[in-house]
Amino acid sequence: MGKDQYWDEIYKVRDKLNADLISYWKEFSFLDDWQFWLVLALLVIPLVLLYVYVDRIRIFEILFFGFCIHLLWTYTDTLLGFTSLFVHQYFIVPLLPYALSMTSSVLPVGYIFVYQYATNHGKNYYLYAILVSAVFAFVFLPIEDYMGLSEFNKGMNMFYLFLIDLVIAFLSYWLTLFVKRLGKER
Repeated sequence: MGKDQYWDEIYKVRDKLNADLISYWKEFSFLDDWQFWLVLALLVIPLVLLYVYVDRIRIFEILFFGFCIHLLWTYTDTLLGFTSLFVHQYFIVPLLPYALSMTSSVLPVGYIFVYQYATNHGKNYYLYAILVSAVFAFVFLPIEDYMGLSEFNKGMNMFYLFLIDLVIAFLSYWLTLFVKRLGKER
């Protein structure tokens, strides 16, 4: 099969997948389903809390840190979803990342508050990041799993997501420290 034939086949499969996702969304994750409203609340409520409680003196630094969490988690969740290791089964819009509320709101805002608290009060960020990662992985995820909002496949489990949380939290912290250091060198 030639290059163009492969792409024609990929386009057909992608069109079928998109049509199936839209049908699924209309059937199980639309405006008349409680899951839609829960996912929407998980997107909006943390962002409102962030707006109210963010340290405005250091807003760019703090939001840069949160952007790093968001970006790394969005890429990670996309990879986990494409490989079917960890799938969010309810979403706001089917053609956006399925875990939009988690990767754009809940996780970044949770870690932003940890970063803000630790750096404002001279606390150990690593310790608090480990605690929050444990809460996300071993408290929040089982509730999400119990409610049928997400699904683990192919050996993926909460412990692996805990480790992924830690890697992303630490990388985001180190990247923020690096950018702060660049700013101070000028």
